[in-house]
Amino acid sequence: MDPWSDEALGETEELRPPAGSRRVFVRNLELIGSVGVYEHEHRYEQRVVVSLELEVRDDYDGTSDDISSVYDYDLAIRAIKDSVASGHFNLIETLAERIAAACLSDRRVVMARVRVEKPDVLPSCESVGIEIERRRPGF
Repeated sequence: MDPWSDEALGETEELRPPAGSRRVFVRNLELIGSVGVYEHEHRYEQRVVVSLELEVRDDYDGTSDDISSVYDYDLAIRAIKDSVASGHFNLIETLAERIAAACLSDRRVVMARVRVEKPDVLPSCESVGIEIERRRPGF
C-alpha cells in the first residue's frame, strides 16, 4: 500500500492533529474608509489597510474537509469590512478595537491581533498605523 494514500494516512492516528488551536489570518486587506481627526479626513475617505491574526480554538480532527468544521476566514473578512464601513472613526485605535471585538464575539476566537495602517498619510514612508492584541478573558 502507498504510505501517502488516503487509506494509509487514515490508519495513522498520530498524524491527526489534536483538538486545540490554530491561527487564522488576513494580511493587508485594503479598503476605503473614513478615518482621521483632521478636517480633510472627515471630508474624504482614504485607503486603510487591515491585517488580522486570530487564535481559534476548535475540535477539527484534520480529516473532515468540511468548512463547518473550522472557523471560516470569511467571518474575519466580514468583521473587518463591516467595521470599516460602519462610519467615521477619529482614531484608528477605535477601528482596531471594533474589529477585535467583532472577531472575539465568536466563542471560538480567543485572541485577536489587529493592525490598521494608513498608507497615504506621509509620502516619506510606506504607512503609519497601530497594532493591538486582545484576548478573551480566561485565556
